[in-house]
Amino acid sequence: MGFRVLKTALAVVIAMYLAHVLDVKSPAAAGLLAILGIEVTKKKGIQSALHRIGASMLALLTGSLLFMVLGFHVWVVGIFILVVFPILHRLRITEGAVTGAVVMLHLFAYESAGWTAVLNEILLLLVGLGTATLINIAYMPKTDKAIEAQKQRIESLFSDIFVNMAKHLRDNTVIWDGKELLEVSEEINHGAGLAKRTMENTLIFGGDPYLQVYFFMRGEQLESIHRMIDLVAQVYQTLPQGEWVAAILEDISQSVKKDYYTGDAEKELQALDARYKQLPLPESREEFEVRSAILQLNRELMQYLSIAKKQKKQRPQAG
Repeated sequence: MGFRVLKTALAVVIAMYLAHVLDVKSPAAAGLLAILGIEVTKKKGIQSALHRIGASMLALLTGSLLFMVLGFHVWVVGIFILVVFPILHRLRITEGAVTGAVVMLHLFAYESAGWTAVLNEILLLLVGLGTATLINIAYMPKTDKAIEAQKQRIESLFSDIFVNMAKHLRDNTVIWDGKELLEVSEEINHGAGLAKRTMENTLIFGGDPYLQVYFFMRGEQLESIHRMIDLVAQVYQTLPQGEWVAAILEDISQSVKKDYYTGDAEKELQALDARYKQLPLPESREEFEVRSAILQLNRELMQYLSIAKKQKKQRPQAG
């Protein structure tokens, strides 16, 4: 049984009990409103409650006017929908259409649009949606452990990808199926969802905005990795230059698991760039093509590291 189901059951019981204690007409409707008010995050719950209350107040005002002027006929309900629903869409509070319809239909059922009936519906709204909102705010399951586990899975998959690229550069006969690329894409999307939910459960203080930055960074780096894979696939000869880059890839496969940007791989790539300039020109077309792909791979690695340098936490200075 999900946690949201338990919260919904609790909200319904409390809302119906309060409505009964307050002697509100149709207390079961308070339970229905409580069901509608339960959301997955605190911010979403508050926003949803405000939208539903605003939409319902508009529905009460419009419905009572229509019923008083045109009478309590079924076709008047149709006119209400034609008038109110487009307004809710324009105001971007369409999620309140159902609650608005509920309170309007109560007036139709009572065949009364006076202040007593309207006040009863307002109390139902406050009891039902208010109870759901308070329960939403009271407790939401923590996602810290889930996010940390997600980060570790992503970093492990990134590490495996770099190791496999290094293996191919050392021995171009090595075949890799690339399944980690599909897995890590799904893990990044899942982690980004968890981070967003965590931030939406933070009303005033708390929450780490870096969580969302982290998964965004990994998404950008994955795009860079895809370009690297295309370049590695063009290396069909084993050359010393490929082995030099392979050593850097193996270093990155370890540093990717660190929380802070170290800059070590960046320095290695800069040194390798200087080393390239001292090498003699290729002796064949095949060597030229392979060395060109390796040089472009060098540039793409710098781009990958620049993403980390910009968005990853910086290593604190000693002292």
